[in-house]
Amino acid sequence: MVAKILLLNGPNLNLLGDREPDVYGHETLADVEASVRAIMTEHGHELRAEQSNREYELIDWVHEARGNCDAIIINPGAFTHTSIALLDALNAYSGHVFEVHISNIHKREEFRHHSYISGRADGIIVGCGVQGYDLAARRIVSVLAAKG
Repeated sequence: MVAKILLLNGPNLNLLGDREPDVYGHETLADVEASVRAIMTEHGHELRAEQSNREYELIDWVHEARGNCDAIIINPGAFTHTSIALLDALNAYSGHVFEVHISNIHKREEFRHHSYISGRADGIIVGCGVQGYDLAARRIVSVLAAKG
């Protein structure tokens, strides 16, 4: 079975590799997308990758995924801590959801400790750098394989 996976990245993640490299590393968003795509391709799955600094676009992509995608990997960026609307969209999606954060949000400022998205996520990966995306991708592959 060919699964369709949606990789969503929120605000400022287009600046990966340039923005605060001491926190987020030197890899770019293109590097992240290529790595996740390679994992999905290796297992015969398709990947669509999107990034936006606009909340409504992320919500629209989640809506489009309903009935069209088997899983979502999402790094909502700052919307993690603010967007009930994005949570509502994810709650209306029936596939697997894996939340990824490059830094450990629990070791950062107090306001970053709460994630609205975590309440919907099937798995949460924090503080593993961009490798967290690969971990989420491999977990999705495993979960989908177990479903047969």
